[in-house]
Amino acid sequence: MNPWTCPFCALLCDRFALDISANGAPQLRGSDCPRAIRALAHFDAGNASARPSIDGKPASLDAAIDAAAAVLAGARQPLFGGLATDIAGTRALYALANSCHAILDHANSNGLLPGLRTLQDRGLLQTTLAEIRNRADLMVVIGAQPSHDYPEFYRRCGAGGAVSPLREIVFVGAAVDPSSADIKTVTTRSVAWSHDAYATLATLNALCKRRPVEASGALRELAQRMLAAKYVVFVWEPGRLPGGHASLLVESINQLAKTINRTTRAGGLALAGNDGGLTANQTLAWMSGLPLRTGVHASGLMHEPIRYATDHLLADRAVDALLWIASFGPDHTPAADNVLAALPTIVLAHPAHATRTSSARIFIPVATPGIGASGTHANRPRACGGRRRTEVRARQR
Repeated sequence: MNPWTCPFCALLCDRFALDISANGAPQLRGSDCPRAIRALAHFDAGNASARPSIDGKPASLDAAIDAAAAVLAGARQPLFGGLATDIAGTRALYALANSCHAILDHANSNGLLPGLRTLQDRGLLQTTLAEIRNRADLMVVIGAQPSHDYPEFYRRCGAGGAVSPLREIVFVGAAVDPSSADIKTVTTRSVAWSHDAYATLATLNALCKRRPVEASGALRELAQRMLAAKYVVFVWEPGRLPGGHASLLVESINQLAKTINRTTRAGGLALAGNDGGLTANQTLAWMSGLPLRTGVHASGLMHEPIRYATDHLLADRAVDALLWIASFGPDHTPAADNVLAALPTIVLAHPAHATRTSSARIFIPVATPGIGASGTHANRPRACGGRRRTEVRARQR
């Protein structure tokens, strides 16, 4: 078995291992994570036989690269979308964007932008999996069931472990996560929204500040429990927050953590950044000083978190070429075939994309960091501050 860091979600679990079956397909060891198993099912020895294509016809790699370069050279406003790659891939894409003045946006930006808006406007209190594992005795999950998208989340938090301080998980605006109900030493319960998410968080903020406010018994009890806890961690998935103004909800959660920190300790953990989203955002910030949805124009850099969303740009026909990167699997496709048919599109992706993006002008299969090639991802902040880079090594053939 080969030690392996899983690249298929933002948790970057590093205690797994891979075996290689007789047909060359990787098999997961050390976990039954359904997300990793599902992703690994797309990899087998047949991937190595995938070939580039131009207008649906097989082509050599050199010919496909030349055709892609010609498309980008002739474009007035290209879009680099998907961006599902590692640090080295993002660095190369940013250098290319400087050459052809492209806009950069990730396929999962919608899950990252609410937190970025709050960080830019008010600052953001963030904690780490290590802090949760070592300190948190109360977890409050806002509007989500984390194990649906992050099956290893509770294990990574140390929930139910012999030395874990975690004793209670409260789900606000969501049913109790089935995966959490079986954790020994941890009690779970659900608290419904009071009117809606915005009103619920506003009420909790007022209660924690000990201001007079009309509130249900469940919310009053939760506020008292948070104020009495030694360390509260708020967990949410930005992409699953209800309503059309998720950044306002993130700001309310952050304000709640700030209020509780006046008397005890609290922090927040946003579960987002899959398929290299966190990596792309951090790498662009390191290199340009700006996050995703930034245009590298001849006049300078421009960050437009709404106008530069991939869906908006394609719907408005505001770009005249698309370079789509999707190296982790076949799930993310750039757009509907009728959009791609009218737009010169270059797809650099997992081999399975060949049949899913048949309208693309140019297709070039690429290796997946951590499977067909080694790579490095940006990880979440460490407890001591700063960012950590996690290396994902390729499986041994």
